[in-house]
Amino acid sequence: MSDAGEGLVDAESRLAERMEEREEEKKKARRGVKSGDPERTRQLESCRLARTEMQRQRELATHEARKQQLDQAIAELDRRITQLSK
Repeated sequence: MSDAGEGLVDAESRLAERMEEREEEKKKARRGVKSGDPERTRQLESCRLARTEMQRQRELATHEARKQQLDQAIAELDRRITQLSK
């Protein structure tokens, strides 16, 4: 029974972390819109959100092939985020 409770606590803490990350990303995006290209900011935010979703799927994936696909997708998103952040 304690294992189920620990899993719930872990899920809640991960959710809280993601919410904090999203809020920070929104703040960064707002600052970017004021000082830069809104289209570039939109693309950057889209990539960040997609990366968060891919990371979530990666944590839940059970098949090795799917994990590899998600790792490749995350690497590509990281490359795009780096490129857009310059």
